[in-house]
Amino acid sequence: MDIRIPTPLDIPHITELMNQLGYPTTIEQMTKRFTHIQSLPHYHTLVAEEDKRVVALVGLSTGVFYELDGVSVRIVAFVVHKEYRRRGIGEKLLKAAEQWAILQGATGIGLNSGNREERQAAHAFYRALGYEAKSTGFQKQLRKE
Repeated sequence: MDIRIPTPLDIPHITELMNQLGYPTTIEQMTKRFTHIQSLPHYHTLVAEEDKRVVALVGLSTGVFYELDGVSVRIVAFVVHKEYRRRGIGEKLLKAAEQWAILQGATGIGLNSGNREERQAAHAFYRALGYEAKSTGFQKQLRKE
């Protein structure tokens, strides 16, 4: 398994992963999103490739704390293809994300995960890797896309 920065050629696989994560996405939409994300210096994406196929993705964003000194990193997208789960790929990809965060000077890394029943296995996975459930997120849609 290789962990690397994605290229535009990976967009069909990334689109499939986003759909599996529960966000219906077309290749055209993902192409537009990927191009925009890649142009932003505070965003970073890593993918795991196995069998010449992108099978996992982590999207990261750096920021600064209001309440603390230092830099934080948010995992804004994380998914392992359903056929490749429970093989250690997710753990290796998160470890690579954490190493990248450390290189950015981050003192913390975090993520949000939905409270849906189907996310319980993911929550157990995060806890096993040392992540703690610390807050409840709230969201409000401001306009329809």
